[in-house]
Amino acid sequence: MAQAAAARLITRIVDAQAARGTASVVLTGGRNGNALLAAIAASPARDAVDWARLDIWWGDERYLPAGDPERNATQARAELLDALPLDPARVHEMPASDGPDGSDVESAAARYAEELAKAAGRGEVPEFDVLLLGVGPDTHVASLFPEHPGVRETELTVVGVRGAPKPPPTRVSLTLPAIRSAREVWLLAAGEDKAGAVALALSGPGELLAPASAARGTVRTLWLLDRAAAAKIPPQLYPPASA
Repeated sequence: MAQAAAARLITRIVDAQAARGTASVVLTGGRNGNALLAAIAASPARDAVDWARLDIWWGDERYLPAGDPERNATQARAELLDALPLDPARVHEMPASDGPDGSDVESAAARYAEELAKAAGRGEVPEFDVLLLGVGPDTHVASLFPEHPGVRETELTVVGVRGAPKPPPTRVSLTLPAIRSAREVWLLAAGEDKAGAVALALSGPGELLAPASAARGTVRTLWLLDRAAAAKIPPQLYPPASA
């Protein structure tokens, strides 16, 4: 799954740069997100991308000190980013807990929202080319957990998350309105521990029960699964075979 997703993402970035000169991608952390980055690092095709003309954002972050090994940005740098000729001004890490906002995660979220709005020019969020989301075993995406306050947000683009059911409990996350601004949203899931979450999310129960079910792009929503993660999808949910 990671290799297939990496090949698709490289192609999508190249196409966006050919069309507009630049591209923007929102990264996801976790097992599947990091596997995707490692697959890009190992791919000879990665040289087709003009990395200096790519904006990189994050869908969520653990609110920990800068450089902490548990931060998504730290892991992304280790897997791929530090090996690329990126423009540092176009790598948009979410704030860290040892930054100017201190323990005020809501202020940190507002700071990132301001950065998004500045980059957007018009509107509150850039029109991302691809926004990547790992699907958790409980159907969470980014740091939007079932029946948690963040998944209910309809106005803000970024929220501070406290009391997350998955450690660490304090996080920063894009909201569903921000996620839905992306041209394409790709949901990644691999492994049998994700099978129940995938089947539930694709059955359309709504964002409060299954946040992943409410993540969609303006142009395309793509689920990238391995066989184990797809094992519990009811047959009626598969698209009809093409002629």
